[in-house]
Amino acid sequence: MTEIRFQPLFTVQFQTSPHVIGNVPQGYFRRAGIISSGSFIGERLSGRVLPGGGDWLFRRADGVIHIDVRTILETDRDEAIYMTYTGRLKAGPDVDERLARGETVEAHELYFRTAVQFETASSRLSWLNDIVAFGVGHRRPEGPVYEIFELL
Repeated sequence: MTEIRFQPLFTVQFQTSPHVIGNVPQGYFRRAGIISSGSFIGERLSGRVLPGGGDWLFRRADGVIHIDVRTILETDRDEAIYMTYTGRLKAGPDVDERLARGETVEAHELYFRTAVQFETASSRLSWLNDIVAFGVGHRRPEGPVYEIFELL
């Protein structure tokens, strides 16, 4: 079997404002989190999260949440990066209740994983256009936090 290798890219923190849409015709729960701000820091990339992105969540009947996020990062050198990711969040009933109350939930307490892609016009960062990354998340009251890793 092929060994999977990766390296840390950055940690990103989002501040979000939840907007509940409610049950949709499929019978599941939909919620949107508007990204108001945030930051990211890593050895190769650091900067801020621009306001206006969104975190669209879709809860299945079995409680598993489908994640669909689009946001724009701005590096410390004023380079724009479009970041998009999808993923899954699965937690037990007790952790689900804590998430609903807006409490902090650590990464080891739930399955919170994402597949990440980037787009940028920056020639210095053009390598981002050609990689696939993944994230491992946890939740704070202000919003999610992800450790992002580049798949090598």
